[in-house]
Amino acid sequence: GDYTGLPPADLILLTDVHGDHQDRAMIDKLKKPATIVVAPPAVAQTITEAQTIRNGEKKTMAGVEVEAVPMYNLTRGPQPGTLYHDKGRGNGYILTLGGKRVYISGDTECTPEMKALQNIDVAFLCMNLPYTMPPGEAADCAKAFRPKIVYPYHSRGSNVQEFADALKSTPGVEVRIREWY
Repeated sequence: GDYTGLPPADLILLTDVHGDHQDRAMIDKLKKPATIVVAPPAVAQTITEAQTIRNGEKKTMAGVEVEAVPMYNLTRGPQPGTLYHDKGRGNGYILTLGGKRVYISGDTECTPEMKALQNIDVAFLCMNLPYTMPPGEAADCAKAFRPKIVYPYHSRGSNVQEFADALKSTPGVEVRIREWY
């Protein structure tokens, strides 16, 4: 992304070991001396300044409550018997700030943990085949946990309008589409 003109980050959340989730040059561009970089242990092996948090843990960092939630594949992988994202390796996150709860899915399919989320004000849901889930599956998952606002993201090649259309008749869930990866 182009972050020109934006202030440096107070908090940077890394979700997975893949290069598009831990771009060293981008991290250096976004951070300031006091920035806290947060990551699952697998990422902290390469981004060594990261503070680690595991699935199920909650920590307060930069004044924000950060809860690491599982992100993983149930069925999708490069070949039978392997998955793109193993359970426990990466994190999705729930951030609580200003009385609001924001969910960032990371690279995941519609997991039981995601379906069980509660009281989410804003959600960012990935849909990027073959690595995560298609728009219909993402919409079904959003119907299960009913965020007030949901943004499809990490959606290169996916039909985000299909996602929005699938949620049109779901009361209390507003879909917002933006031009981003």
